[in-house]
Amino acid sequence: MDVNWNIIAIVAILVVILVVLTIRKNLREKKKLENLLNNNFKKAEKDRVDADDAANEK
Repeated sequence: MDVNWNIIAIVAILVVILVVLTIRKNLREKKKLENLLNNNFKKAEKDRVDADDAANEK
C-alpha cells in the first residue's frame, strides 16, 4: 500500500485551519459574553442612607 502524502497534507492543513477559526470565534464570543455580563445589571438603590458614607452626599 502506498500512502498518499498529498491528501494527508491537505487534510491536516484543513484541520489546522478549522481549529484556528474555531478558537478565534470562541474568543470573540467570550469577549461579547463578558461585556454583556459586565454591563447588563441593574444597580440597586439604597433605601437607607448612611451618614458615614461619603458617596451619598449631595
